[in-house]
Amino acid sequence: MKLKALTNRYLVPVILILILVLLIALPTFTRPYMIVLLKTILMFTILTLSWALFSGTTGYTSLATAAFYGVGLYTAAKLGNILPVPLMVLCGGLFSFILAAIIGAITLRLKGIYFAIFTLSTVELIKNVMHWYEINVAGVRGHRIIHVSDTTVFYYLLGITVLLLLVTYLIKRSKYGLALSSIGSCEEAAAHIGVNVITLKVFTFALSSFFVGLAGAIMATSINYIDAYIAFDLNYSFFPTLMAIFGGMGNLFGPIVGAAAFSYLREILITRFPYAYMFIFGLVMVLTILYLPNGLVGLVQTIRQKLTKAYSQKEKTLGGKHANSSS
Repeated sequence: MKLKALTNRYLVPVILILILVLLIALPTFTRPYMIVLLKTILMFTILTLSWALFSGTTGYTSLATAAFYGVGLYTAAKLGNILPVPLMVLCGGLFSFILAAIIGAITLRLKGIYFAIFTLSTVELIKNVMHWYEINVAGVRGHRIIHVSDTTVFYYLLGITVLLLLVTYLIKRSKYGLALSSIGSCEEAAAHIGVNVITLKVFTFALSSFFVGLAGAIMATSINYIDAYIAFDLNYSFFPTLMAIFGGMGNLFGPIVGAAAFSYLREILITRFPYAYMFIFGLVMVLTILYLPNGLVGLVQTIRQKLTKAYSQKEKTLGGKHANSSS
């Protein structure tokens, strides 16, 4: 039993380290297309993990991810030629953090569908205000952005993903993670036992948005041109939500699995079925919600529990037979 406990404790970290080493070495021996695909997967992994960090624990469905991603893109457009890339990326995260703190302070007193609609409307509001400003005030629509190599962008995204995983893991194992879970279970009860509900929600909302802004700022360097409609595309709000549901939100690795599987599926469908891929996406999500309410990771855990239970019953049966035969 002790050996089994030690194996369970150290096996996952060893596997994660091996995967990280493989990803670090990957650009030296793989095709350029694979780097581009992995960039997309890592970007959606960051967006999905960030969404799950707040919405998965508190139960508040945020559809404002596109707003914070767009802020990161616009930060790169405005500061890319002025600041070095690391500082520019950090500014993208900070600006998204500030915007999320403002939005959170205003909206996180709302609950349920009202919060979701307000956050979705915020994306549309920012998009149209930026579009109006560019057309009527600046007189120029869109911006050119400095270009950074795909390999460099890949390493930045990998670093952000590792940092986000570490932060998420530490939060979930801390008293703040317990407080967030209590908010998701019963917010009124959490407030009664002394949890500063509003402050914790706003800070977690802003912290999750910080990583979205980081991802947006570095991904912008892979795009030659952006405008308000490109930067604040609502797909960046919907896809992370769908990916988290598809992978499963009850586990740290659920959003990662969902983001990786959905990103790869998206790439295939866009390439082979460009006019039907959104319909297929919708069909997959309907089937997932109906038959896999806990996502892919939840399905694997259910199968594992059933196999373990069947194995235990088999051992008990065999043990009983041996006892009867010996007597």
